[in-house]
Amino acid sequence: MKFTKYNFIPALTQNLERLGFSRPTDIQYKCIPPILKGEDVLAIAQTGTGKTAAFAIPITQIIATSHTPVESGAMRCLVMVPTHELAMQVAGVFKEVSAGTGIKVIGLYGGVDQDPQIAHLKHGVDVLVATPGRMFDLAAQGHLSFRSVKVLILDEADHMLERGFYADMQQLVRRIPSRRQTLFFSATIDERIKDLAYGLVKHAVRIQISPKDPVSKNIDHSVAYVEMDDKRFFLERIIKEHPESKILVFVRTKVRAQRVVKAMERIGVACESIHGDLEQKERSKVMDRFRDGSNKVLVATDVSARGIDIPSVEYVVNYDLPDIAENYVHRVGRTGRGVHRGTAISFCSNEEKEMLEEIETYLDKPVKVLHLSENEYEKTVDLSEAATHDWQSVVNELIDFEESGKKGSKKKKKKK
Repeated sequence: MKFTKYNFIPALTQNLERLGFSRPTDIQYKCIPPILKGEDVLAIAQTGTGKTAAFAIPITQIIATSHTPVESGAMRCLVMVPTHELAMQVAGVFKEVSAGTGIKVIGLYGGVDQDPQIAHLKHGVDVLVATPGRMFDLAAQGHLSFRSVKVLILDEADHMLERGFYADMQQLVRRIPSRRQTLFFSATIDERIKDLAYGLVKHAVRIQISPKDPVSKNIDHSVAYVEMDDKRFFLERIIKEHPESKILVFVRTKVRAQRVVKAMERIGVACESIHGDLEQKERSKVMDRFRDGSNKVLVATDVSARGIDIPSVEYVVNYDLPDIAENYVHRVGRTGRGVHRGTAISFCSNEEKEMLEEIETYLDKPVKVLHLSENEYEKTVDLSEAATHDWQSVVNELIDFEESGKKGSKKKKKKK
């Protein structure tokens, strides 16, 4: 079925055509009809399946045809998300889909001046995409009211639970009208997610998009066995062999992110890092430079993984394997989005083989191994501009990994 077959308003149909949306993805095909009918939806779908558009498209249609005035400080649709980057991304999708309809969309998040946000809220908004902290802060100051919420959307609910927002979500539900439409989106489903979901939705349509392989078919993903202190040489090789490609590099900690950037800068490779300690304005500037291609290599931590939706990321490099197997899917899902193919390469040291086994168990299949001959391995190291036996960098690599490994072990013990 094509989008042109839906009975959308002309502006929405034109926007979808302009954005290259010809046919709905599986999650969009299954979500759009019940959302348009006003039904609650509980949807479980992996990253990269098009779930943001799955709710942005029908909500745009509903709001554009309802003609209901919005009071000062109020909103019709509230979308709650876990991170600043995701708030900007989701708000951006709403703005693109609703262009020319008169629908007012605001992304609300901390780390930036609140005055411009307050000024926009004074006139009321149709769609508010918000992170919990800034949203409750402005509500406490009297600038935000939840009394007019007709649609509540919880996006990346599993990630919100990971970040400790369970109480915030419960508080929000107590403050918004009980007569509302609730849309609940999560990449995974477990007992905590079920308890939260069924406490929010009523007679919900349950939708689950769970392909046998949780990694998109558009992604070629593999692993190479690389010693911890040699990873920088292989990252250098990938970057230099693909100078025009956008490359997203994932590491385990912010300290590792900073050190990888410095290691690349020492050999003349320009790159930037993004992590939780950066001020929001700087994070936005870093993302903008990666988005427009003025910077082609971005080093990120898992905190940022779900908030990065940049078009045309050709390569994802797992410089470090993730602590949590599920995060592997979120990381590699930053490439191969839509109709584009992508490549993901993971570096696995001896210390990380147990992590790789956990990832393969989660995927229910082995990750393809890139076999490197002894000659090819040595050549990669020897030809590197950094191959000057920089022992301090080697020591730093091992210290960083051991420290992040201890943190990962503590997390696992807590979960048990």
